[in-house]
Amino acid sequence: MKKSSFENIANLFLKNFFQGLLIIGPIGLTIFVIWYIVSAIDNLIPALAHQIPGLVFVSIILFTAILGYLGNKFVVGRFFFDTMDSLLEKTPGVKHIYTPTKDVMSSFVGDKKKFNDPVWVKTNENPEIWRIGFLTQKEMSDVDKHNYVAVYLPHSYAISGWVIVTEEKNIKPVVGMTAASAMKFAVSGGVAGFNSAEDTTNIF
Repeated sequence: MKKSSFENIANLFLKNFFQGLLIIGPIGLTIFVIWYIVSAIDNLIPALAHQIPGLVFVSIILFTAILGYLGNKFVVGRFFFDTMDSLLEKTPGVKHIYTPTKDVMSSFVGDKKKFNDPVWVKTNENPEIWRIGFLTQKEMSDVDKHNYVAVYLPHSYAISGWVIVTEEKNIKPVVGMTAASAMKFAVSGGVAGFNSAEDTTNIF
């Protein structure tokens, strides 16, 4: 009897402990990541960071936003940044770092985001398996792949992914999810759900 009571108390404690982890874990990790980023940027100028913590971080954020504004709203700013862009893309050695970095970043942010066309892609015929991805190239004829498309498939619980080239007939547009919801669905391993009132059970 005593043993049974002890097991019940232990099970109740462990259940509540793990429930607490589910609450504290995401909050703690979010705070840690934000603190780490702010501290790392602040330490670019350690002397100033010790005097006024957070000032370097805020200054860099504001400076970046101002650059973006100048580059988009003013002809002189646009000309200057376009000239710098062209120069860096043609500089031997530097272009191999600058161009891929620019392409990757522009895929996620800015006016030329690439991951905004979610699709279902058939990756296996028998049994039939579909994965969620993002259409990145609608035409592959330049590399002798007519009627083929390129699809990016993000990994779950990671920032990585992989690209497949498949026939157009193997993809279908995602119905009932925005691009952001589709990415969240894929990265969370399907746990995040569809976040849509529309019925997505008969999308095929």
